Amino acid sequence: MLKPRAHLLKLSERLLPLAARAPFQLQRIALERSLNQIFAAPLSENAFEALEGNWMRLEVADLKLAWCLTCDGQKLKIDEQAPVQVTIRGNWREFLLLASRQEDPDTLFFRRRLVIEGDTELGLSIKNLIDSLDPDMLPPWLWKLLQGAGEEVAQAGLVQPAS
Repeated sequence: MLKPRAHLLKLSERLLPLAARAPFQLQRIALERSLNQIFAAPLSENAFEALEGNWMRLEVADLKLAWCLTCDGQKLKIDEQAPVQVTIRGNWREFLLLASRQEDPDTLFFRRRLVIEGDTELGLSIKNLIDSLDPDMLPPWLWKLLQGAGEEVAQAGLVQPAS
């Protein structure tokens, strides 16, 4: 019998690929609203200044999803195509391990499970920013969900190098 977290992980493996079929405008609206709400405090403290005037492409390779992000004032903006300075690429499990703090960002990058291409100085600044964000800024239910899913992926060893 599957544990609830393992069942949720199996369900995620089936549902996440459907995200690539969602129209980009829907993805953009959902992501911009969520990210700007979740990161309101760091944005107001200029924590994302490295992205001011710069574009980063975030690619979830195994799901064939990608978004270009920048910081405009105190808001994160997302676009489908932009003149990016840096790309961070990995599979969804690696991003989950990063978000849930189950893996150290340096470990993920050094093992090439997450890849930085382009302006590596900007990429390292963004990696350090991600590492410095306090998980307490997330709604407790979301942090608990991320931690549980991340623990399940870490225990199952279901990770692959970024392509």
